Amino acid sequence: MGEKTIRRPARPSVAERARSIAKRGGKAALLPSGEVSARVAPLLHHVHSDGTAAVLLADDHPLIAASWHAPRGELAAVLEVADPTPVRLREPVRGLLWLTGWLRLLDPEEAHHEVLSIVDDRPDPRLLDAGHGARVLRLESASIVLADAEGTDSVDATEFQAATPDPFCTFEDDWLRHLELSHRDVVGLLARHLPEQLRGGHIRPLGLDRYGLRLRVESSDGDHDVRLGFSRPADTTERLGFELRRLVGCPFLAQQRNGS
Repeated sequence: MGEKTIRRPARPSVAERARSIAKRGGKAALLPSGEVSARVAPLLHHVHSDGTAAVLLADDHPLIAASWHAPRGELAAVLEVADPTPVRLREPVRGLLWLTGWLRLLDPEEAHHEVLSIVDDRPDPRLLDAGHGARVLRLESASIVLADAEGTDSVDATEFQAATPDPFCTFEDDWLRHLELSHRDVVGLLARHLPEQLRGGHIRPLGLDRYGLRLRVESSDGDHDVRLGFSRPADTTERLGFELRRLVGCPFLAQQRNGS
């Protein structure tokens, strides 16, 4: 007999995972090159679907003055977007998105158009500070890199723009927190899908997308991330509910299938 092939569960593409992190927003740090090389926490950040990004900084921030004196008014910089875990874990970040490129201060008219483009996708009261104590800068990305439990990969700019965020990416954190706090018995039932050597660890909800549920098992020998795949992608909340009940082992699913 030949070796048994282990089939990996389906998962979102690299570009889809990157777009989902960008959509959720997360916590950002701006890492400019040169003399002002400390990590900068912007007042607000936003990654557009084309891979460019906008950041909001206070008028008196040193980067504002630095951009005035930079060649062509551009600073080399990296925008790091961290994707925090939905529940408190030993390792609190489940993914990182790095956009590397050139940072430029926008003039008032450009800043106005930039703010309007952000409002269409992400209304935020902090945008009202633009031009009133804060300035808008744009990062033109030359490269995009994603690091998460699935691996570290470069993201092609064209693929990033063509991809769509996961349909559940904006509410998965709330759902997983509810699962952790109110339904620990359900989390325990998911242990039957884990490799036997991991079933004694502390099982925690880590992520949810249309392809499946991700768990983190915290054990004495480290942390282990496991993806539990759905029988087919869930593109509606109804299908998502069905697939989650299937993973838990709901006894009524057979009746639902027979009656459908």
